[in-house]
This record gives sequence, structure tokens and C-alpha cells, in this order.
Amino acid sequence: MDNFRTPTHRGHKRTPVSIEVTVNGVLNFVDGRITDLSEGGARVDGASMPARSRCEIHYGGQVTYAVVMWSEFDRMGVRFPYELTHGPLYNALKIARGAAMADPAPVFLNNRAPVFGRRGLS
Repeated sequence: MDNFRTPTHRGHKRTPVSIEVTVNGVLNFVDGRITDLSEGGARVDGASMPARSRCEIHYGGQVTYAVVMWSEFDRMGVRFPYELTHGPLYNALKIARGAAMADPAPVFLNNRAPVFGRRGLS
């Protein structure tokens, strides 16, 4: 039972970021913004593809493969089948974590994506 993982358990620390990316699905390229990133996955705002579909995230001249785990009208959560260990996206994650350690409040506020969709109605 030591290997039991609840659905809310995550193996990696999520970090708020603001990274402009292009997401390539089967038939189209969509611009989006990663607002939450870890070595194991990301939340992409402004792009949406069906759950369980595969996509590519293009950033800094590199392609990162991903699987859509959940999807809403204007955002989706993706899992990376291969953990981020190097490359431009990983470097952006390290920079964001370093900045958050130096002064967490301003980094979080500056990296917030614009509010849109149903969450902006409250």
C-alpha cells in the first residue's frame, strides 16, 4: 500500500509561470500560455484539446510531447510522458523557481494570466 497515490497527489512541485507557447494538435497549431509548470506536466491557458489526445508544446525551438489529462473551453492540463530534465522549457522552470525563492509575492503576481472564462465572473 506504500505505492498508493490519491488523485490529488503530485510527484512534482507546480510553479506559477507565464510562458507563451504554441501547441500542435493533430490538425492545428494554437497559441497558448503555460501558467503552471512542473517536471511532469503543465496547465496551458488559451488552448484546449480533447482529453487523452496527444500534442506537442513548442517553446524556444524545442518540442515537448504531452498528453491532455483534462480540458475545459479555454484551458487544459497536460502530462509529459518524459519528465522535463533539460531544454528551454526546463530552464524557464528553473528560473521561475529561483525567482520565487528570492521573493515569492511579486513573482506570483507578475506571472498571473489575464482572467477570462467563467472564473472571471465572480
